[in-house]
Amino acid sequence: MHIGLIGLGKMGGNMAQRLRQDGHQVVGYDRNPASPRDVDSLEALTAALSTPRVVWVMVPSGEPTRATVASLGEVLEAGDIIIDGGNSRYTDDQAHAAALAPKGIRYLDAGVSGGIWGLKEGYGLMVGGSDADVERAMPIFDTLRPPGPREDGFVHAGPVGAGHFAKMVHNGIEYALMTAYAEGYEVLGAEDLIKDPQAVYQAWTNGTVVRSWLQQLLAKALKEDPDLKEISGYTEDSGEGRWTVEEAIRLRVPVPSIAAALFARFLSRQDDSPTMKAVAALRNQFGGHAVKRISESG
Repeated sequence: MHIGLIGLGKMGGNMAQRLRQDGHQVVGYDRNPASPRDVDSLEALTAALSTPRVVWVMVPSGEPTRATVASLGEVLEAGDIIIDGGNSRYTDDQAHAAALAPKGIRYLDAGVSGGIWGLKEGYGLMVGGSDADVERAMPIFDTLRPPGPREDGFVHAGPVGAGHFAKMVHNGIEYALMTAYAEGYEVLGAEDLIKDPQAVYQAWTNGTVVRSWLQQLLAKALKEDPDLKEISGYTEDSGEGRWTVEEAIRLRVPVPSIAAALFARFLSRQDDSPTMKAVAALRNQFGGHAVKRISESG
């Protein structure tokens, strides 16, 4: 197929390469002049594509994606398709589709999992949109997904918004899994009986019920930096975890593990937790427990 790809960073650049390796013609655009872009504007991108056009947007979620989709709506034509492959919130997808519909421009949302490994291994894809639009773009999805049965790496999750809703839940689960693996690592490291926590995690990569790609990546990270001395504990959240918790509240679905993992990330950003300060003060007030003053720690 002939496809435009907007956003040539780590993910977008690798996706463009994987598509080209499978014979697709990719016209790449990025705002950064130093990027390996083929054209220098959305207008040039539109002119370079055969009609009806397919344009994949791979830029940061939120305002960058909203602005890009709005701009594409001014240069594309009826029958063209926009695919948002970033981590947009599903409600943005619904707004985009509604705004583009009067112009006859079609819209798909694609949740993409695989990170920097996707170029070699393929990307897990969760897509939302109409049956006809998904079918038209299927040669692209078939190239990007992992090899093997289509259903083992691709899902048409439902109408517009369903792809990013599925990806949101995927990332919420990811939060909880990463936190559980990290907590297990800390418990192993705290026990003198365990000679080498990395060796334990390495052994778990085969034959155990807790083996997974994330677990294998932690074993790899510990092998490269056994005490994680080069890594700060400060952890950002990109949005999907908190969105999952918000949607779970709306749907009255309990998600205690995902919520705890989200709040653990918030806690990682506090050098001196106000909550724990208040807890220490309360213990002193009702029980006379000693309080360590800041001056005592220098």
